[in-house]
Amino acid sequence: MKRIFFIVIALVLTVSAFAEESKPVLVIKVNGVIDPVTSEFITKGIDKANKGNFEALVIELDTPGGLDTSMRAIIKEINASMVPIIVFVAPSGARAASAGVFITMAAHIAAMSPGTNIGAAHPVGIGGKMDDTAAEKATNDAVAYIKSLADSRGRNAKWAENAVRKSVPITETEALSQNIIDVIAGNLNDLLKKISGKTVKLNSKPLTLNTEKARVVHEEMSLRLSILSVITNPNVAYILMLLGFYGLFFELTSPGAIFPGVIGGICLILAFYAFQTLPVNYAGLLLIIIAVILFILEIKIVSHGVLTIGGIIAMTIGSLMLFESSSPFKKLSIHLIILCVLTTAVFFVVLVGLVYKAWKRKPLTGSNALIGTSGRAQTDILADETEGMVMVRGELWKAWSEESIGKGKEVTVVDIAGLRLKVKEKISAPNP
Repeated sequence: MKRIFFIVIALVLTVSAFAEESKPVLVIKVNGVIDPVTSEFITKGIDKANKGNFEALVIELDTPGGLDTSMRAIIKEINASMVPIIVFVAPSGARAASAGVFITMAAHIAAMSPGTNIGAAHPVGIGGKMDDTAAEKATNDAVAYIKSLADSRGRNAKWAENAVRKSVPITETEALSQNIIDVIAGNLNDLLKKISGKTVKLNSKPLTLNTEKARVVHEEMSLRLSILSVITNPNVAYILMLLGFYGLFFELTSPGAIFPGVIGGICLILAFYAFQTLPVNYAGLLLIIIAVILFILEIKIVSHGVLTIGGIIAMTIGSLMLFESSSPFKKLSIHLIILCVLTTAVFFVVLVGLVYKAWKRKPLTGSNALIGTSGRAQTDILADETEGMVMVRGELWKAWSEESIGKGKEVTVVDIAGLRLKVKEKISAPNP
């Protein structure tokens, strides 16, 4: 009887141990600008955490900031989540700036790794510098938003306001002492250990985390989102646009090539997709299109370089104007602009030179290739346009001349009309 009792107790303890085993923790890494691609990635991660019975979702964050619309979409998902969202600014050297500050403040638990910083959340105009009125409205709106996030999570609302108004950045130790974050952790395992047992509120309901021995599940960005994340880089979008123009140019100048047209079309579509997330100045885009047109016209019209110079100027100014933003991660690299403009200019200048040489070169095939060649009169050719026969390149041709040419004389072809050659007597150079 005692043996049965101990067996039952052991079974109960075993079942209890399994019942108390913590659920897995989902981890996603965000490294880069907060844009529609990042927003979709985080949103899908939150959705998976909610549907997959996870203990929590950890967002390892390293961002210079990003778009306000994408940031707000992420925060809406965080607030609606039934699973605790933990934002971990990591690894060492990472930062949560601008939009990253708002996302960190919205998290149920905010954590940072040693050697990281947070702050500098002053709003900037995506389409360039805002006027004073617009800047003040944007700042006040951002302040109200971040203070509401700080209040809802019990964090330092005063610092949050200063982060927006004064762009104040601070280190992880300062953030912890000023009640901006909840914990400093050296790595993910350290984080899960330190937050285990903490209580968070989900829709006003308390929930105690059990993460110390939780199994970690990493969720990587899908191939589709990875590709979209690359092409939304302004430098990549710019290159795709130019490749698209080049591809269509080759297809129009060499109909039937197909491959350049297909590649050019794909590159243009990808470029215009990226432009949806970038602060595009359409005046700059129009200048680039005009530059390409000027380069093409240089091939058709010999302007002695005037059209090429105009194209270089238009393309340079257009490239500088293409993305207007005070945010450095939304601007084109000046080095890339110089490289692309010079490459395009050199390409078209070389192409123009080849076209000009081909135009000046004497035809090597067809009937026009006979002009300037020498032959021999097979019959007398009278000046009254009476036809005679000449031998040119081993072939007999009907010929006429404005002067009388005797049989056997050497002749030079000066013109051709149909199947008749106009010739003149070849004048031999005098012997020295």
